[in-house]
Amino acid sequence: MTKHAVRVARMFDGERLVDGGVLVLLDDGRIVDVHRGRAEAPEGWLVREEPNGTLLPGLIDAHVHLCADAGPDALGRLAERPESDLDAVVEASLRLHLAAGVTTVRDLGDRRGAVLRWRGREVRSDLPTVLGAGAPLTSVGGHCWSLGGEASGIDGVREAVRLRAAGGADLVKVMASGGVFTPGTDTTRPQFTDEELTAALTEAHDLGLPVTAHAHALSAVEQALRVGVDGIEHCTCVTAAGASVPGELADRLAASGVAVCATLGTDPAVVTPPEVVEMAARAGLSEAALRDGAATLRRAGVRLVAGSDAGLGPAKPHGILPETLVEYVACGIPATAALASATSVGAEVCGLGRRKGRVRPGFEADLLIVDGDPTSDITALRRPLAVYRAGDLVT
Repeated sequence: MTKHAVRVARMFDGERLVDGGVLVLLDDGRIVDVHRGRAEAPEGWLVREEPNGTLLPGLIDAHVHLCADAGPDALGRLAERPESDLDAVVEASLRLHLAAGVTTVRDLGDRRGAVLRWRGREVRSDLPTVLGAGAPLTSVGGHCWSLGGEASGIDGVREAVRLRAAGGADLVKVMASGGVFTPGTDTTRPQFTDEELTAALTEAHDLGLPVTAHAHALSAVEQALRVGVDGIEHCTCVTAAGASVPGELADRLAASGVAVCATLGTDPAVVTPPEVVEMAARAGLSEAALRDGAATLRRAGVRLVAGSDAGLGPAKPHGILPETLVEYVACGIPATAALASATSVGAEVCGLGRRKGRVRPGFEADLLIVDGDPTSDITALRRPLAVYRAGDLVT
């Protein structure tokens, strides 16, 4: 691997903007050094110059579904697809993420461990790093039951967690409430008892695995907080009256330190079909409600991470994470905080904080260069100039 360097106008290092010129040295897949100003590269090193570019850590999408092809009813169609097809979908999905500057993804729901098996077969430094949960743990007939994760009773959920650990999962995803895209499930109620959810959490922690809970229902968010999960996905706080995050609950979420992924972000060029809009509205969900909820969480100081729910349908294609961050900023979240949610904070929540998510000597050289300054114009993320994965230029 050739020793090389990148010179840019500015850098977001994972926490803050560094302006006035930056030179970053890369060797053997890692960041060797970071120089401010007009430092010269060592003799013989190749230098890439981007005079209006901003260098960032490679982005981390903390909520994707790599098996889902982003077509209509993408999750529902998974039950009938052969695994050989799923391998091709996973790789195509990862290439789209990489093209958008996403160098690490956290898969929060495959079919019967397909992503984990693919990862076990494929060692690919030219694709994003993949963390995976396997099939989401759900109640019998519950949200995404067709993915193969049904479990019931304390012994049943414990065994389900053990199976995920044995399959190589990096975390456990629990469907704590119903979901919009599974007919017959209820987005206003929990799917498990406190005892069952506690059993899943205890078993996972005993095996060294964190737990994140899909929770639309206000009662499910309360339950997840009560039992002490590590993360909450969506956190929309749906009741029969609609979706709204109570301020006092946001304060308690902030005090707990739990990581919340609001799963915003849609393709602005895609018109959502009326039937999908109507389905979401029946569940009490709307774009305005989702943004209001994220804004409430941010004001309370909740630990927000960035995840797109990529793959679910045409409005959520793989590689959509830049739009998640655009929507975060539209909610009133400062651009630096939005960027941190997809870099340093995302790395910490995913257990990768010592090697990813920052531009720092010794860290992996997963990097993104964009045209312009995303701390003053977050839409600069839509204009990637280069993506490096483990020090190699991949796009």
